[in-house]
Amino acid sequence: MPLHNHKTTIDDLFTVEAMTKPLNVHRISRKERNPEAVYQMIHDELLLDGNSRQNMATFCSTWLEREVHELMHECIDKNMIDKDEYPQTANIESRCVSMLSNLWNAKEVTDPAAKDHSPAIGCSTTGSSEAAMLGGMALKWNWKARQKAAGKPYDKPNLVCGPVQVCWHKFARYWEIELRELPMHKGSYMSSPEDVLAHCDENTIGVVQTLGTTFTGHYEPIEEVHAALDKLQQDTGLDIPMHIDAASGGFVAPFMHPEIKWDFRLSRVKSINSSGHKFGLSPLGCGWVIWASEKDLPEDLIFRVNYLGGQMPTFALNFSRPGGEVIAQYYNLLRLGFEGYMKVQGASYDAARFFTEGLKKFGLFEFINDSSKGLPLVCWKFKDNAKAPFSLYQLSDELRQRGWLIPTYTLPPDCEDIVVQRIVVRHGTTVDMLHLLLKDFKEVIDELMESPPCGPDKERKSFNHS
Repeated sequence: MPLHNHKTTIDDLFTVEAMTKPLNVHRISRKERNPEAVYQMIHDELLLDGNSRQNMATFCSTWLEREVHELMHECIDKNMIDKDEYPQTANIESRCVSMLSNLWNAKEVTDPAAKDHSPAIGCSTTGSSEAAMLGGMALKWNWKARQKAAGKPYDKPNLVCGPVQVCWHKFARYWEIELRELPMHKGSYMSSPEDVLAHCDENTIGVVQTLGTTFTGHYEPIEEVHAALDKLQQDTGLDIPMHIDAASGGFVAPFMHPEIKWDFRLSRVKSINSSGHKFGLSPLGCGWVIWASEKDLPEDLIFRVNYLGGQMPTFALNFSRPGGEVIAQYYNLLRLGFEGYMKVQGASYDAARFFTEGLKKFGLFEFINDSSKGLPLVCWKFKDNAKAPFSLYQLSDELRQRGWLIPTYTLPPDCEDIVVQRIVVRHGTTVDMLHLLLKDFKEVIDELMESPPCGPDKERKSFNHS
């Protein structure tokens, strides 16, 4: 007599009915399914994605401490916008705004009766792109108010910026603003104060400078541009504010380059955006925008709702969103402190320098940025006399076969003839990992030298930096 009959036998997961045929993934099924089977199928599909730790293109966090995972799980059901139901989560968001305002040198109000300035104000967002758009909207609204007060037209606003991430192109298109994106200069690869002044006029809502460009990792000359705008006001009366896109550099420069003035120490800097989920070390979906004072955030951009249980202001673009990312940011700020962030970012710079020295040994590459001119990012191109029988695109393709995503792309105008590669060295990118990457570089380059690709390289599109 068998030990088990059919009714008591537990089927192997991969033999249950749900696993025996392909899923119809374009229509909701009529019947419910085994949860373990559905989980396993989705889990297996995700194996086809690349390994995020080998994605050397992204600026975003790909390694998180166990405690962050646990806090995210505990907050999975908390809605960030519902401040009446989750007052402690709302309080923690306010604490983060206060910490970042202090980190970026916003003025503190020591006398509540003081009338010369108000405390900094800000909020969390789903990422730096949303934060950037909020900063841009405030610039436009304030400019419009100034124009109306002066009896001048306000139908042709423009925004002056250096080479920027795509979110600023979206902002300009969505809010009908002329984007005056300045050309990139060979050798400096960013905007100059002279370029900025040449494109400013009374319809300029503001100047955007980037603390760590996505293309090359350079810090733009923010203090120099600020001084040039001061001179412009002296000469013409034009008082043009600045917004700093510190998506990456906002969590790097304060710890590694405190001598650089880029933040609220400069009086024209009215707002700053940054990504908590980049060098802020938080999970994906965390951004921040801070204004120098309450008067820099127009009242018209603040909405007050009471249908969640209490009267609360909101000025983010999104409404309902998870609270876990903000809690994780708070954890990192408390857990690491100034000392910890210095150690983490310092380790990234050390690893970037290790990779740079290894790449130099091939004798093929010229460095656009060897991590000494901004972020812990290494960007390079072929030397003019390299005469390699393969392209950087083909080198990327071969490395991708080994799991590495190394972006290859052309630079913006007026450097669009320059093809570059780069890696972003983030928290969790170890020297040992980069040692293995250099080993694969050597093997792939040797193979391409010995057996050059046949025919011309296929046409490529620019790399998506978002």
